[in-house]
Amino acid sequence: MGWNDERVELLKKLWADGLSASQIAAQLGGVTRNAVIGKVHRLGLSGRAKTPSSSVPRVRKPRPASMRPRLRYHGNTALAPQYEVEEDLDPLANIVPMGPRVSILELSESTCRWPIGEPGKEGFAYCGTQTKAESPYCPYHSRVAYQPLAERRRQRQQARG
Repeated sequence: MGWNDERVELLKKLWADGLSASQIAAQLGGVTRNAVIGKVHRLGLSGRAKTPSSSVPRVRKPRPASMRPRLRYHGNTALAPQYEVEEDLDPLANIVPMGPRVSILELSESTCRWPIGEPGKEGFAYCGTQTKAESPYCPYHSRVAYQPLAERRRQRQQARG
C-alpha cells in the first residue's frame, strides 16, 4: 500500500503521540517498520525527546578485583603468550642495558630478544642480556614490552592533549 495524504496525516499524529515505528506500521497496515522510519525522515518529523531516565548517566557498580581481567587479547587466545612480568624494586633495573649485542645466530633461550636498530642495516643486533624466568626479554625490555593496560591508556590520553 502506498502513502496517500490520509495515511501521512495518521502517521504524523501517531508519531507525535509517541508510538514506535513498529506500532505505527501495525496500525497503518501494509507497511513495514523501516518504511515508517523512512517516511518520518523524508517528512522531516522531529526526533523524540529522551525519557528522563535515559538522559541521566547510569552509575556502574565497581566489579570485585577477582572478576577484573588482567590481560586482554583479541582474536584466538590459544597461542597467546603467558609471560609474567616481575616487578623489580631495584633502582638500577631502569637503566638501559648495554648488553653484549648478539646476532640472530647467537640468540638462546636465556638471552634477551629485543631488537636494536633497523633490520637489514649495519649495526642491527639483539640485546643479548640474560633473561629472568621464561620471558623472552631482560627485565628492562619486559617493562617496555608489557606495560599495564591502565598505564597505556593514561599515556594515550596525555598524548592526545
